[in-house]
Amino acid sequence: MTSVADLVARALEGNRRSIARLISLVEDGGEDLVEVMDRLYSHTGSAYSVGITGAPGAGKSTLTERLVARIRAEALSVGVLAIDPSSPFSGGALLGDRVRMQSHALDEGVFIRSMATRGHLGGLSLATPEAVRVLDAVGKEIIVIETVGVGQAEVEITDACDTTLVVLNPGWGDAVQTAKAGLLEIADVFVVNKADRPGARDTVRELKQMLNMSDAEHKPTIVQTIATKGEGFDELWAAIEKHRSYQEERGLLESRRRRRIEHEIKEIVAERFRRRVETEGAEDLAHLTDEVVARRCNPYQAADRLVDRLSD
Repeated sequence: MTSVADLVARALEGNRRSIARLISLVEDGGEDLVEVMDRLYSHTGSAYSVGITGAPGAGKSTLTERLVARIRAEALSVGVLAIDPSSPFSGGALLGDRVRMQSHALDEGVFIRSMATRGHLGGLSLATPEAVRVLDAVGKEIIVIETVGVGQAEVEITDACDTTLVVLNPGWGDAVQTAKAGLLEIADVFVVNKADRPGARDTVRELKQMLNMSDAEHKPTIVQTIATKGEGFDELWAAIEKHRSYQEERGLLESRRRRRIEHEIKEIVAERFRRRVETEGAEDLAHLTDEVVARRCNPYQAADRLVDRLSD
């Protein structure tokens, strides 16, 4: 088997198979993950990440493909992480590398990888930040994260990227449903896709009305696209660049990334503690479960006792 050190060395040279293997290692979350991050972390910090979210059927995959093409026109290298539903049997991504993105398959400047959510409610794998770092370390200048679009929990995308695109379809009430799902608060750019369909102007108008009622300092840009025809992507790229400049000029990008790292540290601590509960605390957990079932204590008291025992 190839060592982690060899994989990292080859990945840093641009070997695509080694990059894929490293992402598999961080996705599996095994013992090699710590060494991968130890060897890669010093090479990170240059990439800019763009998250794409929205309801199923909004055309996110086609939009992602067209956006990648627009970014490549700037001679920038691109990494794409497509977060797919997990197989209930294998835990792997059901869709594999997106069929619609195969137009970029032979482009050495584009690396595409599907990742499984593994049942994680937010639609984003816990390994996503590490996968982003792998692509960052190997020189991808823009990293696009396309989420599965699972509803309310999609707000988690804002913790994973520098600019968040929320994709909508024209239609009665679509903007209202977006507000209800909490996506209004996390969008940096709204993309009204399929803008050649009836209702596109109404959707734009509804969004503007809602944004006018917001007291936020930064109002998200609204862009109309027709992904199937490749229209509107100059405007979309300009909106992304505008948001990036806005954040950099005000120091907001640095604070956003700091919050992301803080969130990630909490997730790592929680995951490691959960594993300790399942191994070192298995007997205590079984005993405390019996105590709660017998009504001799409540679940919160049981949790406190388990934490205390594992902390000794």
